[in-house]
Amino acid sequence: MSVTPPTGWRERAQRAVVRGARVDALIPAFLLDSSFSRVGCWWGTSVGWVWGSLWSTGRVERRAGLWVFAGMPNWTFGRGGVCVGGCFLTGDAQVSDAVLRHEAVHARQWRRYGFLMPILYLLAGRNPLTNRFEILAGLEDGNYIR
Repeated sequence: MSVTPPTGWRERAQRAVVRGARVDALIPAFLLDSSFSRVGCWWGTSVGWVWGSLWSTGRVERRAGLWVFAGMPNWTFGRGGVCVGGCFLTGDAQVSDAVLRHEAVHARQWRRYGFLMPILYLLAGRNPLTNRFEILAGLEDGNYIR
């Protein structure tokens, strides 16, 4: 559900993105956008497929380069849905093109970071207005802001 963001959120978001770029500079280059990161993305996609196959009661389809598993129980994913590798796991709500654009960016992030993605995402925090991955994926497309 989108909200009107608090005053000063853009500055905090920009600081989060800059902080994330500094973190990326510390990561050895062979781990980013590499064969190693692709294996991590494949692993994530496999985990998403298994989880989605276990819990999806809706349609499974290929949209915007993602495997979309609909009809998942709310407890099986965070917020309005979650991207795991190349899979988007979500509930019963209609998935808009904007949300798919947002999730496709997360899939590209999985390809860049591979096995590091879940760790880096957790370190970025749960607040989407200061989580660099959510900011870079587009807060409006992700329904975080109006």
